[in-house]
Amino acid sequence: MIKKLKAVITLGFIVILNCTLVCCQEKTNQDIVKVSGRKIVLNNKNYQIKGVCYNPVPRGSNERSFENLTQDLALMVEAGINTIRVYSPIDDIAVLNQIAASNIKVIMGFGYNQNGYFDILSGSFINYINTYKNHKAILFWELGNEYNYHPEWFENDINNWYNTLNAAADLIHKNDANHPVATAHGELPSFEVISLNPNIDIWGLNVYRWDNPESIFNQWENLSNKPMYLSEAGADSYMTISKDQYTKGVNEKAQADATKNILKSIFENDKICAGVALFSFNDELWKAGNNNQYNAGGWAPNSSGVPYDGTPNEEYWGIVDIDRNKKEVFYSIKEKFNKK
Repeated sequence: MIKKLKAVITLGFIVILNCTLVCCQEKTNQDIVKVSGRKIVLNNKNYQIKGVCYNPVPRGSNERSFENLTQDLALMVEAGINTIRVYSPIDDIAVLNQIAASNIKVIMGFGYNQNGYFDILSGSFINYINTYKNHKAILFWELGNEYNYHPEWFENDINNWYNTLNAAADLIHKNDANHPVATAHGELPSFEVISLNPNIDIWGLNVYRWDNPESIFNQWENLSNKPMYLSEAGADSYMTISKDQYTKGVNEKAQADATKNILKSIFENDKICAGVALFSFNDELWKAGNNNQYNAGGWAPNSSGVPYDGTPNEEYWGIVDIDRNKKEVFYSIKEKFNKK
């Protein structure tokens, strides 16, 4: 089964490499994104990611929609957000144009198996890249999201993922010389994992270490010379228990305090860390029950470090709520991002 899987992927890559694709945009004003040491460089200037994960699923739905894009972008600009990270490609030129017009960049994510929709398994992700690689919204490409927690997706051998990841990154480099390739890893990868993926230019780390991720930066410094950023970090606005001064139930102060501390640590370590994509922009009601209403609970791997109750209440992670009302954390982010 493993040999067959690799053969399909390789064949998909070869077929697509021989295709001639028409780009959606002229090459004028082409952005050039590179890595230099530990830095991400956009058009010869260091770029710090002041970002947010963005998966705008409306109330009552399970599917992403950009119906609130204009309002969302205005809120992002107000908060000082310069980057959004998405988990699957945005195949809508009008959406990308509007994002670019707001001077916001996109970390464009690709999943392994999305039923052939620009995914890695089918090889169709390279079609997307060749179509949109000249678009000014693109910051870099990102492959997978904490797949190291799911060896069961890869015949119970996570090395099958790492081999596929490295091959996919190599293919992107052959098709796009102007944008780096990243992956989002759950927590700190080992030296062996990094060695298996020499074609990965930037390492995103999904890190939940209470309200202080500082230890990750020294660990990364001793592990690799490549750029890293926190591809997920933050806190939710619901306390499952009362703890310290934070009471049980909806608690925006707990989220705001934790996020403020997390951002302080990130900015103090900007020689090592290229920035952050906070999780997340808006609350998502589809994650833990009836998608028309808020529900406590939900589950995420390796999430015991979520401040301040150790529980990832999955529907309460937004910096704005489902109706785009600003939470207390919004103002903490606005102060930090606009000052830095």
